Amino acid sequence: MTQSIESFPNAPADWSPELARQIAEEDGLELTDDHWQVIRALQEYYDKVEYPKLRQVKDALDEMFHSKGGIKYLHQVIPTGPIAGGCKLAGLEVPAGAVDKSFGSVA
Repeated sequence: MTQSIESFPNAPADWSPELARQIAEEDGLELTDDHWQVIRALQEYYDKVEYPKLRQVKDALDEMFHSKGGIKYLHQVIPTGPIAGGCKLAGLEVPAGAVDKSFGSVA
């Protein structure tokens, strides 16, 4: 499905669906409707919260996607981590603690 920038009213100014596709390709992902929902949800959340913290983002995503299985479901959609990988796809700053330099994505 083709996504337009108008579908992402809370996107950062320097972000585009094409950029997300490039990042996904580098990470070995093919973006589906599930990925776009996560991207949109993260952008919407970041637009509302001035300084998002890891735990807050995790809890918000878990609640938003509860009907599909919450954070466990999101780890299946974005294996690089729903928060670390999701923020990267959405053009957002990854909250502190989401990535452990010696281990990789933890959230």
